[in-house]
Amino acid sequence: MKPFALFRHSNRRWRAGLLAALLLLGAAGAQYTSSALKLGGQTTQASVIGAAEYVLQSALEAVGGGNVLRVSREDPNVRIMGLGHTLLLPIDELPERAALATNTVQLDGVQVQGRIATLINGELYLPLDTLARGLGADYKTGNFALPAPALTNVASRAGQDADRIVLDLSRDVPYSAALSGDTLTLTLRGTAATPRSYVTRGAFVPKFAVNPGSGNAVIRLPLGAGSGYRLFKVVRPGSVRLVLDVGPNLPRSVSVLSESPRAPLIVLDPAPSGGSKVDVPLEVARAAAARLSQAGWQVKLTRTAAGRLPIAERERLARQSQVFVTLSLGRFPGAKRSGITLYQPSGEQNARIINAYREADQEPLVRAAVGNGGETKRLSELLLGELGTRGLKAVTVPMPRLYLPGEAPHAAFELELGWPQSQADEAALLEPQRSDQVSEALALSVATFLRARAANLSGGGT
Repeated sequence: MKPFALFRHSNRRWRAGLLAALLLLGAAGAQYTSSALKLGGQTTQASVIGAAEYVLQSALEAVGGGNVLRVSREDPNVRIMGLGHTLLLPIDELPERAALATNTVQLDGVQVQGRIATLINGELYLPLDTLARGLGADYKTGNFALPAPALTNVASRAGQDADRIVLDLSRDVPYSAALSGDTLTLTLRGTAATPRSYVTRGAFVPKFAVNPGSGNAVIRLPLGAGSGYRLFKVVRPGSVRLVLDVGPNLPRSVSVLSESPRAPLIVLDPAPSGGSKVDVPLEVARAAAARLSQAGWQVKLTRTAAGRLPIAERERLARQSQVFVTLSLGRFPGAKRSGITLYQPSGEQNARIINAYREADQEPLVRAAVGNGGETKRLSELLLGELGTRGLKAVTVPMPRLYLPGEAPHAAFELELGWPQSQADEAALLEPQRSDQVSEALALSVATFLRARAANLSGGGT
C-alpha cells in the first residue's frame, strides 16, 4: 500500500503542475476581443477581458480634450485624478486575474472591491466599471459618459476684510474671470445653472446674479470702489468648490494662468541611488510628486520602482517642462564632502535653441517659451529658504553643461541630497523625517515659484 500511496500522491502533484502550466499557457496566449466604445462623447475601442470592458490609458487621458482626467503610473499602482476624485488601482500583469471583481481598489481613500488595471502588450488598460464607480460617471456596456457639470450650490459669507462667495460644482470644470469696469464676470464653461439673483449681508458684495449663457454658467457681480478679488479652486475627494473673495485689500488683476495650475509641467528626475541602503532620490521624488499632484499640479517622474525612462523620453520631458529637477546622491571615490548641494546650470546650455532664445530680446512671448536664466535662480532661492526653515543647510554651486537640466527651457537644476560615503550624511540619509522635510520644501518652493511665474507672464513682468 505504501508504494501505491506514494505513486498516487506524485501523480496528483504532476496533474496539478500540468494544470497550472496549461492555465499559464492559456493566459499567455489569450485573445482579447475589441468592441466599439463611446467614451466621453468620442468613439474609440474597448478591450473585453472576460465580461469586463477595459480602455487604453491614452484614450482615457484624451477625454474632454485632455483637460479632465490625469493618469499617472506609480508602479505597482496607477493613480487616476479628475472630476474631484482620486482613484488608486493596483496593476496586475495577468489580465484575467485583474478582471476579477473581487480585487481591492481605493476610491477617494475608501477601499472597496473592484476590477483593477492590467497590461496588454505592454500598454496600460483600465476597467471602465471601476472608473465609473470612482468618478461618478454614467456607464453601461459600450458607453461611458462623464457626469454633466452643474452648479449645485451657492453660498456667501460676510467678512470684516473681504466677502466670500462659494460655488459648489458637481465636477471639476474649466473657468475664467474677466473684469470690465467695476463688473466681474466669472464663466464656468459647459456648466448648467439655475438663473437666480442673490442678496448678501456683505459690505463688499451686496448682490450678484447667476445666469446660464451659451451652455455656460455666468456669475456677474459688481466690485465696490477700490475692491479687488481672489479666485481659487478647492478639490477634495468627491467635491469641487470654487471660492471667490472680494475686498479692498485684494488685487484687481488676477492671472488666468495662476487659476489653472495644471498646465505647467513639473518633471522630477530621481537618479539611480547606486546601491545605497535607501533609494533616497526616488523617495524624495515620490513624496514631492504626491504633494504637488494632490494640490492639482501636473508632475512626471522619470524613474519609478519599475525602472527609468529611456534617455530620449527624459530629454523630451525636460524640453517640455516649466520646472525640471534632478535628484541625486554624491558619488566620487575618496571625496570628503557632505551635505545638500544645489547645482545650477551656468553658461551656454546643451540645447542651442535655448541659447538663441536667451540672446534674443525678452518679449513676453519669448519669456513664455524660454526663460532667461533668472527662473532657476528664483526657484533655487525659494528652495534654499524652505530648506533653511527646516534646519537643513544647502549650498549652491554653478555647474556648466548639466545634461538634462541643460535641455530644460525654464527653471532647472540638480539637487544632490548628500554623500553616502560620509558618516554624517549616511545617518541623515537613512532618516525618513529628513527625506520628508526635503520633499516638503521642494514641493512648496516649486508651487510658489510657478504661481509667481504665472502672474509675471500675464502682467508682462520679468
